[in-house]
Amino acid sequence: MKFFYLSSKPNEAGKFEIHHRECDFIPDALERDYLGPFNNGLEAMRKAQSIQSESCLCEACCSNTFQSVFFKNKND
Repeated sequence: MKFFYLSSKPNEAGKFEIHHRECDFIPDALERDYLGPFNNGLEAMRKAQSIQSESCLCEACCSNTFQSVFFKNKND
């Protein structure tokens, strides 16, 4: 699990970014609100939406890098 935060100041697009605590772009402590521990950014987004409807995921730390791996059956 990672610990996620919501920026209390909007970015240039007027959105409030969600970051995990190891993100290089996380705002200073006084400019963010703690969301809690989540498995991924999408889970944190659900919580953030209840606080700030104009929330978005940080492209640097919350991008979905999960890739499914499919194995082809040898008999196909």
